[in-house]
Amino acid sequence: MKSLRILGALIAPVAVAAVAAPVALAAPASPFGPEVVRTGTVAAQQKISVAVSLNLRNGAELDQVIAQVSDPNSPRYGHFLTPEQFTDRYGPSSTEVAKVTDYLRGQGLSVDSVSDNHLVVDASGPAEAVSRAFGTTLADYRDGRTGRGFYANTAAPHLPSAIAGSVLDVAGLSTRSVRAHHAKVAPHNGPGGGYTPTQLKGGYDVAPLATAGYDGSGQTVALWEFDGYQQSNITAYDNYYKTGSPTPVVKQVSGGSGPIGNGQVEVELDIEAVQAIAPKAAIQVFEAPNSDQGEVDLANAIVASGIPVTSISWGLSEKGRTTSGIQAVDNILKQGAAQGQSFFAASGDSGSDDNGDGSKTVDYPASDPYVTGVGGTNLTVTSGNAWSKETGWNGSGGGYSSVFALPSFQSGVKIGTTNKRQVPDVSAQGGPTGISVYSQGSWTSVYGTSGAAPIWAGVAAVYNQDAKAKGKSGLGWANPKLYSIAASNYHDISSGSNGGYSAKSGFDLVTGIGTPDANKIATAGITR
Repeated sequence: MKSLRILGALIAPVAVAAVAAPVALAAPASPFGPEVVRTGTVAAQQKISVAVSLNLRNGAELDQVIAQVSDPNSPRYGHFLTPEQFTDRYGPSSTEVAKVTDYLRGQGLSVDSVSDNHLVVDASGPAEAVSRAFGTTLADYRDGRTGRGFYANTAAPHLPSAIAGSVLDVAGLSTRSVRAHHAKVAPHNGPGGGYTPTQLKGGYDVAPLATAGYDGSGQTVALWEFDGYQQSNITAYDNYYKTGSPTPVVKQVSGGSGPIGNGQVEVELDIEAVQAIAPKAAIQVFEAPNSDQGEVDLANAIVASGIPVTSISWGLSEKGRTTSGIQAVDNILKQGAAQGQSFFAASGDSGSDDNGDGSKTVDYPASDPYVTGVGGTNLTVTSGNAWSKETGWNGSGGGYSSVFALPSFQSGVKIGTTNKRQVPDVSAQGGPTGISVYSQGSWTSVYGTSGAAPIWAGVAAVYNQDAKAKGKSGLGWANPKLYSIAASNYHDISSGSNGGYSAKSGFDLVTGIGTPDANKIATAGITR
């Protein structure tokens, strides 16, 4: 019988003595390189916060339920679960939660919260107590390339066998990994240097839906953010383009994202891009600390909100994460899929080399099967604002996941012999022409897949409004529906490269199944 279980580490795992048959969870492919120097040991009384993720129950059954409620041919289609139903059947039991929380308190930690779905226990305490609870020590490091300091566990954490079977991951033992936003700025004078709302709605055939009154009214979009914004910039955008948009509402998670930093342009881009497509949709901006724990708590907060559509423009290479950390977020996204929630995530701006080390890697969460990964294109519209042509943008993230198997919705578009999840699923404007944005007190053009994801979120909000008006189910987990109606309802992008892969007719690893023709997608999807 094993006495200890090793959990995913953020550095190369160190062998633990006197451990009988440990069950190891994955660590990132690369340990710290020579550019990272240890500078000391974390002070014993320094406060450390962690998110302890627990395992799902009845996982195979949950997968079947998600497939059924997302399949237009199933009698359960559109009969999404409530959060209470999910927790009762698939969340960890109260007994499991109690075992974990009792253990943490017994080690001198404070249990700060337990998520409603029982999947995450947030706890905090002095570093010496955290080290004792997880059988490791915490050291300070400095990255010589960036000058950034951080702390991390020096060995893979482990837990007593009495609770090890309940625990999937521990986030917060390291502050090494931070998520990057996928937005690039090209300053210019005046609001005409990037695509305007009229051009985007025309290029992606949203205009007929807007004319019919489908402008996002009655719908809500959540934004997944690790920084803040200034409402004065959003107001300036709304006033200039006369969007008539509701004022966004901020939802702080785990204390929020802190003082506004260099990700401000990302948040303002996300808000304004959604407003460009679905101007009357309500927007809730979820802001969390840019950390492993912040990401888990952020995902949980958005899923608990039940908001039907979420846009995500922050990510990190699969190679820079633990497999158990990815699984912890994936479990939460499964709940979102079961509840009928859509997630659209930027696929990254580094082409086929998301990790920046010369390898072929993809970005997470865009690579999650329960997320619609959104690549980037170079859009051209006519003088009348109709779609003219598009090519794949060279920065569009894409390729094969190293974590997820090929999902069933991609079985008909499999490229090559690799049986892994393919990224992206869809795409939209991401190239250097950019999107017209008002940020930090001035007009600018912002490009990257960060703009493509909220475009798709806006399209989904308009789709859901149209579906509701016709008494039909909303988009829900988007991937099965989007792939099922792919023929002739998208702009098929057949040229361009992201370095490792080339766009081609049909599905490809640069632009996915293509860019939206929103009017056709609504017609095909809602009538099915």
